[in-house]
Amino acid sequence: MATIRKEQRILCFKIVYCGTALSGKTSNLKLVHSKLDPSGRSELVSMATAADRTLFFDFLSVETSAMPGYRTLFQLYTVPGQVTYNATMQMVLKQADGIVFVADSQMDRQRDNLQSWQNLEANLRLNGSSIDQLPVVLQYNKRDLPNAAPVEYLEFLLNNRTKRYVSFEADARQGRNVLATLNTVSQMVLNQFHDRMLRERIDLESDEPGQPAPESRTERNQPQVEEQEPSLVA
Repeated sequence: MATIRKEQRILCFKIVYCGTALSGKTSNLKLVHSKLDPSGRSELVSMATAADRTLFFDFLSVETSAMPGYRTLFQLYTVPGQVTYNATMQMVLKQADGIVFVADSQMDRQRDNLQSWQNLEANLRLNGSSIDQLPVVLQYNKRDLPNAAPVEYLEFLLNNRTKRYVSFEADARQGRNVLATLNTVSQMVLNQFHDRMLRERIDLESDEPGQPAPESRTERNQPQVEEQEPSLVA
């Protein structure tokens, strides 16, 4: 659920990158951090082992002017892929506004992908949430590797449902579709917040409860981050 700080004129949205160990979650945040203007993002906070696996979580805050009159912050987190750190995963997933599931495309990691997906669903349920209630984007990472499974197989494994998710083929180390993934999930999160504003009659300009939120409060079509111009700050 978005955090609204009316006095500071700040909106905060939480986007969590999930997936099996070494699937490329941290690589996504590193690429985003390297591409964005330093004035529009925080430093990347990362806690990893010597084997470069995330122990607790990575964190990166990105600022954009998507909401008129407010500083809009997208706080990006990763969660550890190892089952050993399941409690950390559950904690980080609390109050998430959107999910990016980073799948490892290598054929021998498909069982791990499926287990990680099921673990994500279970932890959301434990938090009183559901995968069906959140904007979700699937990223099929490591498409550059020779043993990458066919995209059709990944779609069957992870995206075989009535309401299909948006999915991207990616190479997080080289940057392919990393920003497109972030653009898409951010826009979906904003659209869901816009719908909530209308449904719950939230007015960002008033402290009075029950005031209707004008249609113009949120931009329905957030300006996209182009690969050539990768700044989220207008």
